[in-house]
Amino acid sequence: MLENIAIGLVTSLLGGGFVWLWERARRTREVNKRADFFGVRPGQTCLVVLGNKHNSPGTATYRDVRAAVELALLAGELGCDVLVESGEFRGSNGDRTEFCVGGPVGGANIRTGGHLAAYLPGVTLHPYNAANRDSVAIEVGGEKYLFDRGNQEYVLVAKFIPAESRKPVFLVCGQSSTANLAAIHFLRREFAQVAGQISSIDRFCVLIRVSGIGTYEHHRAALERDVSAAAFVR
Repeated sequence: MLENIAIGLVTSLLGGGFVWLWERARRTREVNKRADFFGVRPGQTCLVVLGNKHNSPGTATYRDVRAAVELALLAGELGCDVLVESGEFRGSNGDRTEFCVGGPVGGANIRTGGHLAAYLPGVTLHPYNAANRDSVAIEVGGEKYLFDRGNQEYVLVAKFIPAESRKPVFLVCGQSSTANLAAIHFLRREFAQVAGQISSIDRFCVLIRVSGIGTYEHHRAALERDVSAAAFVR
């Protein structure tokens, strides 16, 4: 009788231990996959570069600040620290993964414009012009993705390693600050889905569609298209 009880206890302990080890290994794999997608490693400092609010140098929009908070939460989940800079930041990201948030239209994030010109020559961002249907449109691969403010908007998301750096730039260039926030919110949760639909997580450029903004704000986003081949072409 006592032997049966002892065997039962040992079996339960072993079973519980195996379940704990399996869960721990599963969580570790999840963290490693997420870290690989975003290009970070535990203990690293991530550089977050935020664009300026229109006509307010040195001031970020409310939703871009929320986007920075999302990135800080992501970094915390991956065991990383965060350093925030404005879009006027100059120099190499070096050994820090850079999250550059916001488009260059209107001078909002000058650094984004530099990244696009240097590494994504196949992308055209049309300037703001309220009288023009193409205002703030993203053009890549022969297609224009129009800006329908507050209804349907697009975000260009790219990952690449600058020639002078050891860590990647993760560029989030939306048609509005709502679109920027939507893309980060979406990718933080659905990175595995996106990773499974692109050819490489080491270097990529995708478009994310944000729809139903009037009802769902930044919570409805989806992968529109992988445009890596067209975006990086020279």
